[in-house]
Amino acid sequence: MGNGPTLSIRIANTAAGASAAARPFGKRRRNRHGRGLRGELLPAHLPGNRTRAEKFEDLVLDSVERLQYLWGERIDAVEFLVADIPPGLEELVATGSPAPLGSVVRGGAGAPAVVTIYRKPVEAEARIKAELPEVVHDVVVEQAAELLGMAPEAVDPTYGRTRP
Repeated sequence: MGNGPTLSIRIANTAAGASAAARPFGKRRRNRHGRGLRGELLPAHLPGNRTRAEKFEDLVLDSVERLQYLWGERIDAVEFLVADIPPGLEELVATGSPAPLGSVVRGGAGAPAVVTIYRKPVEAEARIKAELPEVVHDVVVEQAAELLGMAPEAVDPTYGRTRP
């Protein structure tokens, strides 16, 4: 900001608080009454540390990689996005319409085609947690099929195995 004086704070070490002040506050393991958390519950390198949104993005990425393996260059030019909810969801719910699971925006002059998968409606579509990877894959295949102008079964033969 300028060449003015810098602010420094120093806490005096008293005889009563000498043991607590021996270690800086940031390095203490627990709060002052010994009831706080001791540290991270799960280290960052373990899979349980990932958020639901990150896990969902991984599922979409797995499905897109499968489609890239099957269709190559036709899918390479497509941009896949994950959004939490579709725009205008409140109006759709008010009219009683179902929430869309995804959307497709066709590419124009120099702009790539964009497929958006909506996380919350897709998670709601899965009846149980174990079914979520298959539902995500089906939605990605449906959106890619709409973009390619094909039937979903033609885009990926594994389409529709879990949903009626």
